[in-house]
Amino acid sequence: MFTTGSLLVPSIIVGLIGILIGGVINVLADDLPRRRRPSLPHYPDDTPRPFIAWLGITAYLFRKHESPNGIELSRRHPLTEIGTAALLILAMLSLTDDPLMEPVQFVFWIAYLSIFMLITVIDLEHRLILFVVIIPSYVIALIDPFVTTHGETLGDNLLGALMGFVVFFGLYIGGFVFTHVMATVQKREINEVAFGYGDVMLIALSGLILGWRSLIFAMFITVFLGALGAIVYLIARNLSRRGYSMFTPLPYGQYIVIATVLMMLYANEIAYAIRGY
Repeated sequence: MFTTGSLLVPSIIVGLIGILIGGVINVLADDLPRRRRPSLPHYPDDTPRPFIAWLGITAYLFRKHESPNGIELSRRHPLTEIGTAALLILAMLSLTDDPLMEPVQFVFWIAYLSIFMLITVIDLEHRLILFVVIIPSYVIALIDPFVTTHGETLGDNLLGALMGFVVFFGLYIGGFVFTHVMATVQKREINEVAFGYGDVMLIALSGLILGWRSLIFAMFITVFLGALGAIVYLIARNLSRRGYSMFTPLPYGQYIVIATVLMMLYANEIAYAIRGY
């Protein structure tokens, strides 16, 4: 699709597309968790943003990140746009090492990466993985094998979705059982569980995109990243002297997303690294 000697212009174009998509992601992340129809970009106090501030990057560059009422636009907005652009550029660069990759597959990758960025933003901010995002994503992933020929077969993808759902649904139920037991032992109410049902639906989406073979690696990576993230969180809490309250829920969706994206873009390299050749 691209040659290694002419990547500058495609990278700029893809980066600009990523920034625009990041702007759309920000709008959806602002409105969907509030159960409201997506509208034109607005400040946190619902004041409409001027056209120059529709993107978080331009809002900060032109000092339009504050509403007339003094409410600032979150730094999440420019960061999301930059992050989306970086993801799409990485996806494009990964195509240079695979001459068999079809251009249409990159279109699906853009859709997947955009969806994963939206899921991550909402999960980090609200600890929610919304069905209104997940269900249309299933439809896109089901269409993929009929349009492209480079990835897994539809059967492999469906098996991946089933595998991910069964494994994480077991963890989901196990979390409820563990929480119930601990609540009984400690004689206090505990309302949080390690895995939410949204995480179960998300890993099923990952399986539908990756297929069952790559999902196995993705699940191992997810567990490793989740454990590493929990350790970093504990260290940070102790260093800040704020301590840690047992059963404090930690967003898990971003680890599933990171593992899935890694397997999407670098499946062969990761498989070789894990197998030792």
